[in-house]
Amino acid sequence: MRPLARWCFGHRWIVLLAWLAALVLATALHIAAGSAFSDNFRLPHTDSHAALVLLQQAAPRVSGDSEQVVVAVRSGAVTDPRVRTRMAALLARMAQFPDVTTIVSPFSRAGARQIAPSGRVAFATVTFDVPASVPSHLTAQRFVSLVTSASGGGVQFEVSGQLARQVVGHNDNSGLLFGFIAAGLVLFLVFGSLLAMALPLLTAALSLGTGNGVIGLLSHVIGMASFSGELALLIGLGVGVDYALFILTRYRQSVLRGVAREDAVVEAIDTSGRAVLCAGLIVCIAMLGMFVLGVSFLYGVAVAASIAVAFTVLAALTLLPALLALFGRFALRRRERRLIGERRFRISDESSAWTRWSEVLEARPALFAAAAAALMVIVALPLFSMRLGTADAGSDSSSMSSRRAYDLLAQGFGPGYNGPFQLVAELGSPDQRPAFARVVQAVARTPGVAGHTTPAITRGARPVAIARVYPRGAPQDASTSALLHELRAQVVPAAERGSGLHVLIGGQTAVFVDFSHVLSDKLAVFVGVVVLLSFLLLMAVYRSLAIPLTAAAMNLLSTGAALGIVTAIFQFGWGASPLGIDKTGPIEAFLPVLLFPIVFGLSMDYEVFLVSRIFEEWHRRGDNAAAVRHGLAATGRTITAAAAIMVLVFAAFVFGGERVIKLFGIGLASAVLLDALIVRSVLVPSVMMLLGEWNWKLPRALDRILPHFRVEGEAATVAPAPQGEPVREPEPVAS
Repeated sequence: MRPLARWCFGHRWIVLLAWLAALVLATALHIAAGSAFSDNFRLPHTDSHAALVLLQQAAPRVSGDSEQVVVAVRSGAVTDPRVRTRMAALLARMAQFPDVTTIVSPFSRAGARQIAPSGRVAFATVTFDVPASVPSHLTAQRFVSLVTSASGGGVQFEVSGQLARQVVGHNDNSGLLFGFIAAGLVLFLVFGSLLAMALPLLTAALSLGTGNGVIGLLSHVIGMASFSGELALLIGLGVGVDYALFILTRYRQSVLRGVAREDAVVEAIDTSGRAVLCAGLIVCIAMLGMFVLGVSFLYGVAVAASIAVAFTVLAALTLLPALLALFGRFALRRRERRLIGERRFRISDESSAWTRWSEVLEARPALFAAAAAALMVIVALPLFSMRLGTADAGSDSSSMSSRRAYDLLAQGFGPGYNGPFQLVAELGSPDQRPAFARVVQAVARTPGVAGHTTPAITRGARPVAIARVYPRGAPQDASTSALLHELRAQVVPAAERGSGLHVLIGGQTAVFVDFSHVLSDKLAVFVGVVVLLSFLLLMAVYRSLAIPLTAAAMNLLSTGAALGIVTAIFQFGWGASPLGIDKTGPIEAFLPVLLFPIVFGLSMDYEVFLVSRIFEEWHRRGDNAAAVRHGLAATGRTITAAAAIMVLVFAAFVFGGERVIKLFGIGLASAVLLDALIVRSVLVPSVMMLLGEWNWKLPRALDRILPHFRVEGEAATVAPAPQGEPVREPEPVAS
């Protein structure tokens, strides 16, 4: 690390120009090629996937997305001639829309059941031959605009479906802007210098800009969900500013102690830089651990987030030293520069307030550890009532057509009409047509089913029977998931017995239910893999069994507390209104598997930064209690500032994003807040004080096998003080 730091310091202009060239090149290529983000669920070995594959192979014209065009009137009936004429004109225009294959009008024989009993609401079903992930965002906007522009004169047209909801899924980057502003304010308060404020922001901006270009280009090669880019920016901004803050803080501490600027940069990279590298590696390991789940939808998200983190680490280790070589003298306050000019140096990196706090902890470590652990457990309690699923269009903003269509369908027919099941079966002979009709009738008689369509038979060498079934509950309701399970496990097998039919139940609602089950089944394995890999890395870094065990337990507490807060807000509705959340629902199934590695990785950032400094002090002093006390006093202020930046960055995304980004914003902000204020400031140091020298013990057999990573750097190779005694230091001249 030291040779790298010296090279970057000495070749500052080459490093800076290389980063600027990388930014320009990546951005230019990204602009030229565009992005290809898509929400493409593939769930092998599930009924919904088998139904989709059957339709794609035997009936491709009806295998794609299905949208519902809803018409409603304030007075009169939708069957009035003027309404029918306008609906017919709209559907005629929609028939010319790209990839539209079939349209079932409510005024046709096949759509007779698509007029509500009140006569004031009806819907047409528009089917595409491609999934909703294929059309571009611009195409989705044109589709929604085509429908809504037909409204007027007491007649309302809205559209519901996955394509219509794509318009909801694209946001501006206001969250990123607010995040930068919030981070800048905290940095200025911490450092009191505009340049010191600007250096971490500039480092993060160049790394994120370059990483964003690379992510956009890779979206053409790897399937990436539509929110991958925004989530990667959210994570990258938080860790990018924090990593630069850690290194810059160590640089300032060294300079204020009278170390030459180049040597201060080298020491900062050799100590805090090693911690940043370790922390970034753990974040990437945690994110890439999602490949264990075997769900391709999440692969692109993991890769995008890992790229963003990797670029921020690379920038912190190369670009920041170059910037400090150019502007490092101005990273200090004017008063601090004057004191250095007068050869009046600080002799300690420690904060007096954090020194007093560490002494309070040392007096009663068991009491503080128990209280902090109890508080984290209480906050995490709602997690045990979490219901995984997928929020339906009823959770969209009321300004969106998909939400208005949802409300109209719920009023006219019932909420289940927003997410029908699709019964699909390949017909081996004409005799199986009546058998399929009997299956549909048996399903229709099942409690919890609100309605169904007449079976339709596709033409071709492999005829397929299709029917839609509408649950009584909304797509996101627990009753709908229970109904699907009952139909698959009992009703359909009993009705098709002896007919030779194999009826599959698919449709978008079934896909989301299957998605939840797949992720839930593999969540424990995923958590185990991430924890194990992080445990092995920390064990090699700190030559300890206790420290990685403590880190794993603490990070699991932070993740549990974050998920508990998310459940309380989004599922229970506690404090939801001020955040613009007007409807509660299940927690997105992919949230735990995404939030866990992110929170685990970010929590590990603070763990590594704190414990690395304690590790340094242990090497210097040889006394565990003194090492913990001095390590916390030296890092507490920086960790608090870093946490404040992350909390503000993540919270900024709550006020400009879609529901899933709000989920992540609140989850990450609350996790970082609790982690910094309770876990790293109270729980970890208290536990380390209780464990004593057990913190630093490792069986000899493991010590011989594991590779050595010198996270403490050469700065810690000072002769240790006698056991139990602090390092003696001269009295400070200026503080």
